Amino acid sequence: MKGRPNIFKDNEIILKAQEIFWKKGYSATSLFDLSKATGAGAGTLYNKFKGGKKELFKKSLQQRKEDLNKFKVKLENSDNPIILIKEFFISVATESREHHLRGCIVANTIVEMTFVDDDLENEAIEILKETEKLYTKTILKEQKKGNLKSEIPAGVLGKYLITVWCGINSLRRIYPEKEILRIQIELQLKIIN
Repeated sequence: MKGRPNIFKDNEIILKAQEIFWKKGYSATSLFDLSKATGAGAGTLYNKFKGGKKELFKKSLQQRKEDLNKFKVKLENSDNPIILIKEFFISVATESREHHLRGCIVANTIVEMTFVDDDLENEAIEILKETEKLYTKTILKEQKKGNLKSEIPAGVLGKYLITVWCGINSLRRIYPEKEILRIQIELQLKIIN
């Protein structure tokens, strides 16, 4: 006898689960929360994600990695990738108060999972390191073309942008006001000229 038809698509579940993980973090999110957020029962979740909550969380982080890959393509096809990077950072200021208060799921994971779960912490660290490499590669390319005045080494600037990102994601919780954030982000980006 066949069971109920499987109407849940993995990606839909991952995106819905990501929202609840983003708001509550990994540790505070229960199976009940995931079931309620995704509309999938516990059995469906465990059948689709054999590693349970942890596997679902990892897939939520990987979805952010997919967004990074899309951004990489945009940078590679841009006539002015530095402007694109700056616009990405400045766009954070225009997000809703709710987005400000939840911050970045990747940066949040590093903070939450340090001393708790090395596997999840390292998964998040790897995403930020890949982002740093993307920034570094883009900056170096633009420096070689003469499109950047800054003589600060590209590797230092790549790490600087990750530092700015992590800082912004704390600052936006303290000051979730668009104008304050815009001014602070623009100030930080002046080093990349």
